[in-house]
Amino acid sequence: MTRKGTFWPAHPARVLAAAAAAAALVTVAGCGSTPPSPPRWQGETPGSLLWVGNSFFYFNNSMHGHLGGLLNAGGVRGIRQTSVTVSGAGLDWHDMGSHFKPGTGMLRYSFTPANDVAFNSFQRAYDMVLMMDCSQCPVHPKLQQAFHDTASKHAETVRKAGAEPALFLSWAYQDAPQMTDQLAAEYVKAGRANKMRVVPAGPAFAASIAKRPDINLYAPDKRHPSLAGTYLGAAVVMATLFKKSPVGNTYTAGLPADVAQHLQAVAWETVQGFKQ
Repeated sequence: MTRKGTFWPAHPARVLAAAAAAAALVTVAGCGSTPPSPPRWQGETPGSLLWVGNSFFYFNNSMHGHLGGLLNAGGVRGIRQTSVTVSGAGLDWHDMGSHFKPGTGMLRYSFTPANDVAFNSFQRAYDMVLMMDCSQCPVHPKLQQAFHDTASKHAETVRKAGAEPALFLSWAYQDAPQMTDQLAAEYVKAGRANKMRVVPAGPAFAASIAKRPDINLYAPDKRHPSLAGTYLGAAVVMATLFKKSPVGNTYTAGLPADVAQHLQAVAWETVQGFKQ
């Protein structure tokens, strides 16, 4: 305290009181500067979807693009999608929290039809996040626990960001069909433990092969999907997350009509019969 240029030492009790008041102000200011958590999405079908995975997603010009084609043809328009993939990536390669930092990075801007830049501001970045581990990580003895630990960690991060997590149950290698049941067991286990929907693409692959072995779902490496495999995966996502039948859909991704119709039917039947 000063008066006319003269300083009087403050009483110790007043010093303590002032310090406590200052600390309280700092605490309040700190709380005010922390952005509030976005409201949780709890709808039936997502209006926005983030794909997090690896090359199984991005083959054939990306599975999310074919999902968009199916949805548009099915009358579901305006769904915002982003695909974040890393070649060969396990789920633990992805820093999930980095996809939800406000004001920077993901979703910061987009391009308008006139090729202008629009800076975005969303109340919630995404409604749902669809995650996939590497093709054999969930069943590999050295990586299986990492799959479950990471699925749980990412589910928590996604929910804190206001979105709902889901798991993409991938398919067996073409020369290792036993992987179908093995992968299904682990994905279902993780889905139940973390209350996540599971997209049964792997079981759909097996069902398609049993009915129409002439339709090749694999790339030459026997691991990645052919165009038919990608299309089937997209149809299963549509049926699981958007709860809309792909049967009769006019979007075929350029596949022969009978092939697309078969894959649509298999996708719907698989999802309807899948128990998790």
